[in-house]
Amino acid sequence: MTSDTFGAAYSLGIKRTISFLLGRGVPRDSAEDVAQSAWSRGWEKLAQLRDDAMLTAWVNTIAVNHYRRIARCGQREQTWEPAFLDVAWTSIDCAAIEMTQILDACKPADRQLLQAYLSGATARELAQAAGVSQTAMRIRLHRARRKAREVCEPLPGRSWETSL
Repeated sequence: MTSDTFGAAYSLGIKRTISFLLGRGVPRDSAEDVAQSAWSRGWEKLAQLRDDAMLTAWVNTIAVNHYRRIARCGQREQTWEPAFLDVAWTSIDCAAIEMTQILDACKPADRQLLQAYLSGATARELAQAAGVSQTAMRIRLHRARRKAREVCEPLPGRSWETSL
């Protein structure tokens, strides 16, 4: 595929990609940015395209995957507000529970994983740094999060102060 044919396909396909994303619930302002990014990525990876007739469908797949990645990272960055703050029967002082206390209570290896993950590193990046598979790293992260959660949850009959 030449740059001229790709340019012609882009002229027709960018609006289709935006419509495709809007049909899947992507907000309009994000859909335009994601579509532009997907077409740019398609141009960069054009050598991987097997059938020129499938260009628009291929770019639409890139766009959906790109938006999912953006949404997943955006969820990780949102502030957390516990649902139980307004409940009158709770005696938990949420201000006293700090992330540093939770991380300090974890094992050193779990603490390093969680700190890297909370600072924005992906499971793939952590796996490459540790020299293990991505699946193994996701399992390690799951176990580290579970251990940290166990530190946060008091046992029946115990107060929060004694569980940390």
